[in-house]
Amino acid sequence: MNKDQKDGVVNQAKGKINEAVGKVTGNKAREAKGDMQQAAGKVQKGVGDAREDVKDAFKKH
Repeated sequence: MNKDQKDGVVNQAKGKINEAVGKVTGNKAREAKGDMQQAAGKVQKGVGDAREDVKDAFKKH
């Protein structure tokens, strides 16, 4: 697991927390921030996954 994968998962978790807090408190801005954090985390994890796939492919050859 590389840094992008780890950071992506962390950002997704932070986003879920912010979204939940925003929903409970009625704070639409915090809820939106949570949605954006989750999306950014998914992208970051995807980049990390792609890097790992490339690294693994080179190891096999």
